[in-house]
Amino acid sequence: MSPQMIDIGVNLTNRSFHKDREEVLARAEAEGVTPLIITGTSVASSQEAARYSELYPGKLYSTAGVHPHDVKECGEGTLERLRELAALPQVVAIGECGLDYNRDFSPRDVQRHWFREQVRLAEEIGMPLFLHERDAHTDFAAIMREHPAMIAKSVVHCFTGTGEELHAYLGMGFHIGITGWICDERRGQHLRELVKDIPLDRLMIETDAPYLTPRDMRPKPKDGRNEPAFLAHIVKVVASCMNRDEEEVARATFETTKAFFHIDSEN
Repeated sequence: MSPQMIDIGVNLTNRSFHKDREEVLARAEAEGVTPLIITGTSVASSQEAARYSELYPGKLYSTAGVHPHDVKECGEGTLERLRELAALPQVVAIGECGLDYNRDFSPRDVQRHWFREQVRLAEEIGMPLFLHERDAHTDFAAIMREHPAMIAKSVVHCFTGTGEELHAYLGMGFHIGITGWICDERRGQHLRELVKDIPLDRLMIETDAPYLTPRDMRPKPKDGRNEPAFLAHIVKVVASCMNRDEEEVARATFETTKAFFHIDSEN
């Protein structure tokens, strides 16, 4: 029997899952990947994630937040809508929020403003943070240092940065999310060494499905789409890089994730 795993980042509201979402859930559960946490990236997607999660209590949870790409659309009612969502039992974190200076889809000053607002909201209501950072380490770390009590309650999702950045985040007290990026021989080679430095009680695992399909999967998915059932493959690669037993990594990340998001369910 496969060890139980939690995928902390699934974009299950993405249109690529509209045709077979229930089958995707069934395949994940068959691989021991349950529960799943659906990522909210805008007010609308956070609402959709919460609505869908409500249909599967104990098996699906969601986050409520606005991704840096989308903060240019934020307005007067944004924080109140996030606050309402955060009060729902299936919503377990504020996010995905943070900074993205790689694509700059929203102006950087707007990104910083709404990142601060979402961190303040999480601190006020006592929720964990599901964070995004790309090519913005200095500003991201500076904003989080304004809220030191929130750092241990924050996970830097889909970490792909440098060794210096990883050690800075670990030194500050963050949790770290690792995706199938580690399986990419072109871009993720450095992560294969760095992952050894992440303590098991600070490590979480995620697919970021439908994105970041592990490039070393054999056979490759026919449609190229990533899905939460593939989390077991990511755990296998992570465990190999850490020189640890696969089941040990699965068990440890499961317990770390349950405690971090205050998930009590036994599936």
